Amino acid sequence: MIGKKVLETDPISVAEVKEILENFAEDHELNYEQNLTLDHVIKFSKLEVEESNKLIGELEEVVKKKYAIKITDMLPQDLADLRLLFAKERVPIKNEDLKKILEIVEKYRT
Repeated sequence: MIGKKVLETDPISVAEVKEILENFAEDHELNYEQNLTLDHVIKFSKLEVEESNKLIGELEEVVKKKYAIKITDMLPQDLADLRLLFAKERVPIKNEDLKKILEIVEKYRT
């Protein structure tokens, strides 16, 4: 890693990680860390990629993309769960926005 630096970052959802690793595993053998990651995302991925992207798109109207992805990955059930996602953030979020986020998320809960 000497001499390498990150040029840009773009957060992705757990569903996308799952799809990327499954596609990669078809052609290559996964190393230990990749296998652990794949096991984790298989257990905790709650939505398919298409649903996940739709939800992120709807949530981006209310919050930034990185928060929309966090919400999509967790699918909070109530205001307490949602507030936990923003506990360390310095972004003030109004109660109306939190309720709107929960309404959007509820449409995608299975």
